[in-house]
Amino acid sequence: MSYIISGIQQVGIGVNDAEEAWTMYRKHFGMDVPIFKDAAEASLMTRYTAGQAEKRFAILAMNMQGGGGFEIWQYTSRTPEGASFQPQLGDTGVFAVKMKSRNVAESYNELKAKGAKLVSAPEKMPDGRLHFFVNDSYGNLFEVVEGLSWFKRENKTMGGIGGCLIGVSNIEKSLPLYQDILGYTEVVYDVTNTFADFTGLHGGRNQVRRVLLRHARPRVGAFSKLLGATELELVEAKGITPKKIFKDRLWGDLGFIHLCFDVNGMAALRENCKAKGYAFTVDSSQSFDMGKAAGHFTYIEDPDGTLIEFVETHKIPIIEKLGWYLNLKNRDREKPLANWMLNMMGLNKVKD
Repeated sequence: MSYIISGIQQVGIGVNDAEEAWTMYRKHFGMDVPIFKDAAEASLMTRYTAGQAEKRFAILAMNMQGGGGFEIWQYTSRTPEGASFQPQLGDTGVFAVKMKSRNVAESYNELKAKGAKLVSAPEKMPDGRLHFFVNDSYGNLFEVVEGLSWFKRENKTMGGIGGCLIGVSNIEKSLPLYQDILGYTEVVYDVTNTFADFTGLHGGRNQVRRVLLRHARPRVGAFSKLLGATELELVEAKGITPKKIFKDRLWGDLGFIHLCFDVNGMAALRENCKAKGYAFTVDSSQSFDMGKAAGHFTYIEDPDGTLIEFVETHKIPIIEKLGWYLNLKNRDREKPLANWMLNMMGLNKVKD
């Protein structure tokens, strides 16, 4: 049996105060639907937490217009650490998260009016779409870009996550993972430039190579309609040795912790990853429980140690107050959930 990747489920974002951060993410990015809130001990992640099982609080929030979510992650047993240096374009790890927009110019004006920390004005990408960069309140970088697909229309220009910008030390060594395992086989562009208009990003580095990847065929699976089409942009700094953004820090510390994919067929995925030299480094075995949600999660590392998580969802709350849950274990794994089922998740929307 093969495996299915239905899309980017979420990016983990380490913060000092999860509730405070979620308020800001609702205001700026419309991430207003909580899938779960959970406090627990991360006993399976000791490989990445210096051998100590740390306690944490997490909120998974989505935008019902479509796209991946934010897993807003806060240590409760220790003080999280930030990077000891200012990451620059080409440093290895998740450098920026791509946020979907229906109208990039309108999103720029909306964020400006809300007092967001804008890094650049709308400019054209090499593929002709508009984009700009914005920091959240904690210095994390987001790239607002024209969205590739949408689940529904709401009264906002912004959707959820549409991809990531990932720093790698060698694109050729990284491509087999991102293309052969994750399925991003289509090369949209492969350019080398100076990023002269974004001095805050390249920090004086002369050149970076940028390769934008997409999956050539539409994703399938339970949440494929909601998560939608995504893209990954690999960035390699030329002529310098990049720094690892999470160097000497723990999983869960401040910043972009991991990139997570929604999958079905974890056993087949395990065998494929192992055969290609990317054996699981963490495996919850049969199931984990995140309060009101349950499933099976695993991790691998890309060639530079960037953490990639896979989650096979078994159960999620639909209307938690009524005790309504969606069990995904015994259904056609390629068939998307009906729109009305996905829309039921939006009934938990928080209105500020």
